[in-house]
Amino acid sequence: MNDRLPHGYRRIGEDRIRENVGLAYDDLTPGLVIEHLPGRTVTETDNLLGTALTGNVAPIHTDAHYSTRTQWGRILVCGGVTLNLVAGMTVRSISGLTTANLALDRVRFQAPVHIGDTLYAQTKILTRRPSGSQPGNGLITCRTSGHSQNGTCVLTFTRTFLIPLDADAVRDTTHY
Repeated sequence: MNDRLPHGYRRIGEDRIRENVGLAYDDLTPGLVIEHLPGRTVTETDNLLGTALTGNVAPIHTDAHYSTRTQWGRILVCGGVTLNLVAGMTVRSISGLTTANLALDRVRFQAPVHIGDTLYAQTKILTRRPSGSQPGNGLITCRTSGHSQNGTCVLTFTRTFLIPLDADAVRDTTHY
């Protein structure tokens, strides 16, 4: 097997590699901007499941006839669904090895999202430091924005989470 590994993989045996999940603490340097791909097209099922799980029965999110008579002219995707889709797009790279989420702050919905819109996300690492109360972990604070297919910013939020200082030790222990 070629001794050179593709970026984002590590050797776990002869002729066997494993994809890494989550960037390591040392990779998440303040100022780094990460573009999260692929994008995610919002479906009617996404919206209906999100509203059903939360009990949000607002007709703007669930009643197509009602929605045609509003300023939007069609169903408006529930903000919680939008937030969860955009946040979920970031996990594979920035928080795949998270020990704990600590805060979700300054959530701002900036433009409507409709069924059929495709969302894209990007994250900027704001700060990082070793945790004073959780040895072996570091605190990462980042700012994420979600954009629609036409480049309109639909959502921004700040998130703080714990991540292991030694990603490889966690990967070895958990076989990830």
